Amino acid sequence: MKTLPPYAKLLGLTAIARDGALIFLMPFHPDVVGRPGFLHGGAIAGLLEFAAFEALSAAIDEPNVVMKPVTVTVDYMRGGTEGLGDTFAAAIIERLGNRIANVEAVAWQTDRAKPIAAARINFLLERP
Repeated sequence: MKTLPPYAKLLGLTAIARDGALIFLMPFHPDVVGRPGFLHGGAIAGLLEFAAFEALSAAIDEPNVVMKPVTVTVDYMRGGTEGLGDTFAAAIIERLGNRIANVEAVAWQTDRAKPIAAARINFLLERP
């Protein structure tokens, strides 16, 4: 995995390899708080976006391919709360073509089967 950009560092993101998959962890801390006791929606969206970018980057494995998000849709299903602790995210590539990739990312806290948010991101791939 590449060095994370400043926003990922602000979120406190770390990558964990678990069961052959790359999972991102975002700890609950003051920089990710929206209303008191809850995660900010932008922090959750950022976590989902980084998970999608990294999954796609690993699948492509070509350093010169430029990945540009074309559409991003985030569905918030429940509030991420301080009491549930860390937030995790993982992404699955639904389609990887020569010019377009479709990626789905999911975020959860204690139980992956109970997501707090999901995102669908369509990427334009520019190959040299």
